[in-house]
Amino acid sequence: MNSTAAPYGTWTSPISAESLAAAAIEMSDLRVDGGQIYWRESRPAERGRQVIVQMCSDGEVTEHSPAEHSVRSRVHEYGGNSYLQVGVDLFFVSFADQRLYWQHGQRAPIALTPDGFQYIDFSFDPNHQVILAIREDHRPQTVAENSEERNEIVAIAYPDGEAAQPNAGIVLVSGDDFYAYPRLSADGKRLAWIAWNHPDMPWDRSILQVADFNGSGVSNLRAIVDQTKQSANEPRWAANGSLYFVNDPDNWWNLYRWDGERTTEVARMPREMGGPLWTLGGATYALRDGLGALVRSSYNGVDQLDLIDSSGSVRTLDLPFVEFEEVQLLDANTAVALASAADPPQALIRIDLLSGAWRTLHQPVSLGIAPTYLSRALAIEFPTQPAPDGSARTAHAWYCSPTNPDFHASEQELPPLIVTIHGGPTSATGPHLHMRTQFWTSRGFAVVDVNYGGSTGLGRTYRERLLGQWGIVDVQDAVAAVDYLVAEGRVDGERAAIRGGSAGGYTALAALAFSDRFKAGANLYGVADISSLAASCHKFERHYVVSVVGPASEALYRERSPLHHLDGFDAPLITLQGSEDKVVPPQQSRMIVAALEAKGVANAYIEFDGEQHGFRQAPNIIRAQQAELYFYGQIFGFQPADRIEPVAIRNWP
Repeated sequence: MNSTAAPYGTWTSPISAESLAAAAIEMSDLRVDGGQIYWRESRPAERGRQVIVQMCSDGEVTEHSPAEHSVRSRVHEYGGNSYLQVGVDLFFVSFADQRLYWQHGQRAPIALTPDGFQYIDFSFDPNHQVILAIREDHRPQTVAENSEERNEIVAIAYPDGEAAQPNAGIVLVSGDDFYAYPRLSADGKRLAWIAWNHPDMPWDRSILQVADFNGSGVSNLRAIVDQTKQSANEPRWAANGSLYFVNDPDNWWNLYRWDGERTTEVARMPREMGGPLWTLGGATYALRDGLGALVRSSYNGVDQLDLIDSSGSVRTLDLPFVEFEEVQLLDANTAVALASAADPPQALIRIDLLSGAWRTLHQPVSLGIAPTYLSRALAIEFPTQPAPDGSARTAHAWYCSPTNPDFHASEQELPPLIVTIHGGPTSATGPHLHMRTQFWTSRGFAVVDVNYGGSTGLGRTYRERLLGQWGIVDVQDAVAAVDYLVAEGRVDGERAAIRGGSAGGYTALAALAFSDRFKAGANLYGVADISSLAASCHKFERHYVVSVVGPASEALYRERSPLHHLDGFDAPLITLQGSEDKVVPPQQSRMIVAALEAKGVANAYIEFDGEQHGFRQAPNIIRAQQAELYFYGQIFGFQPADRIEPVAIRNWP
């Protein structure tokens, strides 16, 4: 079939903003109990509601949590594993009030905990009949006494009978600023957990601790890992009493084992077997008691599943996926996981660990789009600014070229480029299917997704490039990515835009303020002023800027804040923000928009009522995507094929 000649950006695409919202259903928090499989699933069409879904042994999939609740914890504001299934009992956190509820079979749920607390990261102790959890105390008197919310490990009595008196739980461990992964040994006599304290983030330094446990308290506490520049994570007990965990004393997060006396490395690989602890309760490995472990490892955003036997030998499973989440076992030789590939959307898969055979159990999204419309991500590595000692450095990114079998542009035209900056900034991007990227590439844009210095998946040394350098290294790497692609003749450097959300929004704003490489930008709930963010930030990230910018200094924070460096900020900007965002409050977006308006810079602003940090409701996902496309069309001088409600662009001819 012949394709039609048309300018980049004007191509008609089968990937609409509506299909983008439909494809925003995501599975997370996969768990196995009694041979049944459970997970949490987002529902953009239901105002972003989160539900627990059950797959029975016969493969039937049903909604398991009650329709009147959205299952989501706000601990650390990013949440994580917000439910626990024990036999016929479902325990879950309701987003509306953050209380823990108990649903016994088909009975109506009962609140187990009082107001004023938030809970997450649950496990069940059958020996003492308690539920272990991380509790975040938000009561006003606690915040007044502690200068912030207090985090603790608690034990909540397992309910007995049809009614239960709300109880906040018995405090087992307290005193550190943060906790994660409270995990009991099989005999119920020892408790392991990780902790960390301000100003460290858990990927900077975290402590692995073990104590004796009697059901209502701990004793004989000892630290297994407590070293500067070590970030232990994800402790898990084997049946024989050994404690496994992830740690990075040699640059890479690898798997270790503590036998009660000494710690040994299970296997060494130049890959990450863990990741940054943005959400709580995740599972990147599973223990096959007596047979070793099944481990998800990653490099530059590309995952694989590795079988590590008891001798430390590694066998990589041959699977057609590039991202794995929530590794769980059905039995010693059968695993389930959430997996994503370069083309099909996220799926729940089952894997035979002996043969390597796999099959899809469930896939909530069916694209109905021919693969010929999908752009495959290409790994690129390019030179960037030298290290402080003058040594050469390279950075990494994933590049997607314009792809649409129905259209082509003239040979004289190069495509406009969208540079995407991931959030965090301690995070990473990979080559799995990003529908938002395909929205752009199928319309004639090139997209480059940058794993700038500070990203995970490339070892601690690469991650630490950003220490004290946020707003510098990330901007340099974003600029270097464009320079590389322009030099390669792949893109039009005069039509390069930069976009990012949260910390990525900050980098987008910084790139527009501190460089002249970009001709437009999209700021999604990004940071404009570091000082005001530090003053209003939630507990988990309250001191994050200390590590990525530096110790509190009005002069330094002003120096790195785009809001205070508008002399060279001339490129048009669209800003998209949620009205209820507590991670990056709306005031951050309102300030930069007002400042650009006063300066006479072209800008557009949309604030979505009822949205928090990130857009979860289908109408808002659609409007945000269409508005950004309309904005680029106006700035770069093309007419999108889509029918879009116009966006008011102030100070634009």
